[in-house]
Amino acid sequence: MQDVSSRPEPDESGRVIKRSKTNQSAPLAERMRPESLDEVFGQELVGPHGVLRSLIEQDRLPSMILWGGSGAGKTTIARCIARTVGSRFIELNATSTGVAECKKLFAEAENELRLTGRKTIIFCDEIHRFSKTQQDVFLRPVEAGTIVLIGATTENPSFKVGSALLSRCRTFTLQKLAAEDVLRILTRAVQVEQQGSLSPPSPLVDAELLSYLANFADGDARTALNLLELAL
Repeated sequence: MQDVSSRPEPDESGRVIKRSKTNQSAPLAERMRPESLDEVFGQELVGPHGVLRSLIEQDRLPSMILWGGSGAGKTTIARCIARTVGSRFIELNATSTGVAECKKLFAEAENELRLTGRKTIIFCDEIHRFSKTQQDVFLRPVEAGTIVLIGATTENPSFKVGSALLSRCRTFTLQKLAAEDVLRILTRAVQVEQQGSLSPPSPLVDAELLSYLANFADGDARTALNLLELAL
């Protein structure tokens, strides 16, 4: 489970913000994460007419499984959803979180809901790494509405997520990012990095390099940004 003190946290109005100190020291791929759904490229689900976007705007956010390749934007979309709806947001990873920790989070979410009326979104990355027995720990809190679960996986949920949990969640498939989408992300990153920089831009970083990285990354925005950071 990741320490929420170093993750986006809500301000007094309930919106989720990032601590500037953490943001400045983070890798480029982390610094360039979109702050809102409008800034997410290449995913029609959360576009202006997307199904998931519509559910969020109607305040009908369901528990869900986001299925997509590495660097497609699963974590980014989960964080943007939390900012949009103003919910508590907790991130955990199935490789480092046990059932006991999950149950503790569920109890905290239940108390928060009862005392303040504010919902809790739990984002579980690599949920397929939980055994199907471990996944069952989410059944009661999801069904009772104690939490909104957003599970992320690179594996086919039909085979890697238990049928009981799958039946309580909506499954959304993220598209593989096109080279044009990755290029937009890289171009935006270069513009942001150059703003306020006292150093001249690297002569290595030109349109030809950005196009090469966008194609080389094969739909993985994180890989493309990591390579761009080396060039910068």
